[in-house]
Amino acid sequence: MKILVPLLLLSSTAGAADTAAVTAIDILLQPDSTMLLRAEDNNARLLKVFPKGFALDATHRPHITVIQRYVRTADLDKVYAAANKVLAAANVNGIRLEAFKYYYIPSKDIGLAGIVARPIAELLKLQQDLIVAVTPFTVETGDSSAFVTTPDDPVIDPSLIQYVSTFVPKASGDNFNPHVTTGVAPREYLDRMLAEPFESFTFSPAGAAVYQLGQFGTAAKKLKEWDLKP
Repeated sequence: MKILVPLLLLSSTAGAADTAAVTAIDILLQPDSTMLLRAEDNNARLLKVFPKGFALDATHRPHITVIQRYVRTADLDKVYAAANKVLAAANVNGIRLEAFKYYYIPSKDIGLAGIVARPIAELLKLQQDLIVAVTPFTVETGDSSAFVTTPDDPVIDPSLIQYVSTFVPKASGDNFNPHVTTGVAPREYLDRMLAEPFESFTFSPAGAAVYQLGQFGTAAKKLKEWDLKP
C-alpha cells in the first residue's frame, strides 16, 4: 500500500496536467502558386535588408490566418472534426481574393510585414462559422508552452500571447485583416516599402490546415491538413 498510494497520486497528477495542456492554433488557408511566388519574392527582399529575419520554409509556411485560438490540447481531434464540417460545407477553393497592399505590425524598431487581401463576404462567413465551431474547445489564454519554441528562442513574445487571446473579437469580423506574412525588417525600411506602388493581383486558397503557432505568429507545426478539391 505504501507503494501504491504514491503511484496513484502521481497518475492523478499527470492526468490533471494533460487536461490542462493548451495549444495555440491557427486555422488557416494555404494560398495558391500566384500568392506563393509574390510572398517568396518579398521575403527574399526583406532578408537582404534584415538577415536576422526568417525565410519562408517548413516552419514558416505562407498562409492566410482565418482564426487563432487557444484550445485544450486534449480536444484537438474535436477541433479538427468541427473545422472539417465547416470547410466541407464551404466552397473554399472557389473564393477569389484580391491582394492590394503591403502592411506591417510594429514591434519596437522592427516590423512583421505581409501582403493584405480584401476581406470579402465569403471569407468573413468562413471565419465566423469556424469561430462558432471551435468555441466549445477554446480557453482564454496560454503561455509559451502552448507554442512551438526552440532552445535558442524559448520564450514567446508577450504581445503575441495577448494577440492570440484577443484574436476574437479584436482581429475578427469587422476587424479582420486577411494577409500573408512575408517576413521581418526594420520599420524605417518597411515604411519606404509601403509607400511604393503596389501591383494588385488575384489568387485563391489551395487548401486548409491547422497549425500550431510559433514565434512571430508563424505557422510553425502542421497538426492537420484537408484536401479541399471540389
